[in-house]
Amino acid sequence: MKLIQARIPEPEFELLKRTARSEGKTMQEWVRLAIRDRLFPEAVDPSDPLFASFPIVRRRGPTTHVAEEHDRHLYGPAP
Repeated sequence: MKLIQARIPEPEFELLKRTARSEGKTMQEWVRLAIRDRLFPEAVDPSDPLFASFPIVRRRGPTTHVAEEHDRHLYGPAP
């Protein structure tokens, strides 16, 4: 891990300290989580067929190639 230092205003420091303590985390943990949330947002595109097109197969019984060709089933043939 790398060490970083930052200067923040006193009111923000106090708020960080109180918030981390109330969540049972250290200030280091809280800052690392905040950085991760900012760098890697876990947003889902609601128009992505992966999240909007269930079930992929609408028939009963054995299906073939669904696992191997899931992209084609969701997004259509490759361009």
